[in-house]
Amino acid sequence: MEWLEMSTENCTVQRTLDLIGEKWTLLLLRDAFNGVRRFDDFRRHVGLSDAVLAARLRKLVAAGILRTAPYREQGSRTRHEYRLTAKGRDLWPILVALRQWGETHAANPEGPVLDIRHDDCGAPVRVVVECADERTALSPADVTVSPGPAARPQL
Repeated sequence: MEWLEMSTENCTVQRTLDLIGEKWTLLLLRDAFNGVRRFDDFRRHVGLSDAVLAARLRKLVAAGILRTAPYREQGSRTRHEYRLTAKGRDLWPILVALRQWGETHAANPEGPVLDIRHDDCGAPVRVVVECADERTALSPADVTVSPGPAARPQL
């Protein structure tokens, strides 16, 4: 079965984009990875309306990407902040890859806004697609893609 003969209804890329593919959702995840936790801080930093922000955060919590944790400041009612779950932290390479692509193809002439470096040696961090056995970097020309067990013919 060739790619154009396969249904994309159950494509994992499509299902992932259904969860995190909106611009605002990716920006909220970017901020969560950079330590933003509270609703007001997300709103102020990303610039979303309360309604859109609340809807995006609810979707991320429902998907298990973020979880809520109660907090209470002196003299205030209990509120909730948002924290990445293990499932959410697994999205970090995707955001680093988007940043890496942007720095290559849509860079700010003044340089990067974020400088991500390895704590131990100080080298820049980058995302690489590699062979699981040989641990060598791969390009699309180095791989073969074939239908997996969930592939279905297009109707």
